Amino acid sequence: MKSLLKRTTIYFNPDLHRVLRLKAAEMDRSVSDLVNEAVKLSMIEDAADLASFEERRMESPMDFEEVLKDLKQRGKI
Repeated sequence: MKSLLKRTTIYFNPDLHRVLRLKAAEMDRSVSDLVNEAVKLSMIEDAADLASFEERRMESPMDFEEVLKDLKQRGKI
């Protein structure tokens, strides 16, 4: 059976690579697992951001001063 995983080469900064290897060993996981998880979480975050932008696409733009005034009125700043 053909493997479902794909192979690629990634170059890491030496310090980042060292930390990544230590983290993988500490968690008893592979570096590949950690990188796959990080990439997946990043993609999920991007998708959520895009969905949020789409939901707000029809909103009227506000000037920075308006936003600042609104935040002050609501006690947020």
